[in-house]
Amino acid sequence: MSGIAEQFGVSLDALLAANPEVSSNAMSVGTTLKIPGDPANPSGEPTPTPAPFMVEQIECYPATDGGMWCFVLAHNGFSDFMENVSAQISLVDANGGVLASQTGLLPLNILPPNASLPLIAYFPNAPADAKPQVQILTAIKLLPNDERYLPATVNNILVQVNASGHSAQVNGLVLLNGEKAARQVWVTGTAYDEEGGVVGVRRWESAEGISAGGSLPFEFMVSSVGGRIARVEFAVEARP
Repeated sequence: MSGIAEQFGVSLDALLAANPEVSSNAMSVGTTLKIPGDPANPSGEPTPTPAPFMVEQIECYPATDGGMWCFVLAHNGFSDFMENVSAQISLVDANGGVLASQTGLLPLNILPPNASLPLIAYFPNAPADAKPQVQILTAIKLLPNDERYLPATVNNILVQVNASGHSAQVNGLVLLNGEKAARQVWVTGTAYDEEGGVVGVRRWESAEGISAGGSLPFEFMVSSVGGRIARVEFAVEARP
């Protein structure tokens, strides 16, 4: 609740008062909240608003332990970042009956402009013939210059796919722009097969921050749960 209040520029007390029937300690996915007007903002300054995103593909792969990995590739067609991107991913049988359902989340808190990242869900004990269905839940378009995220890019990327094609060693540099230091830095690598399907995702988290205008090397391995890796795409998130 406090994070939502901060995001919409209202006080926590005002948000709680506008939603007395909602428990702030047990909100389920899809809960509808009333966002009160902000008395300190009578002129109606812009606030984050719900935004649609495009689902480009749904790929599910059986795991060796009897489970199933599902990747839903979400695309942000806007020129602004999106936050809180989520979707309900369900497995259904041949008759359309729901076998299991989970909330798919991105490996980052944000989805960059004109970029794609996979929403991820893992289903234990999933039938091999189960089919996925997706329902979009949330996506908030960020206001320009949101101070919770810092401008960062990845550079000098090297991707080395092993002989089997089912894992890739990657490394590169995170470059931090602007005049603020970052205490939290995440880099995600999304692996695609030759047909353009998502086959694996890995998020790397730094053990140290980056000074303003500085850089930080990263190195990690991303593995495929499907076919051979043909390419790896990267996204970065830095927070003060």
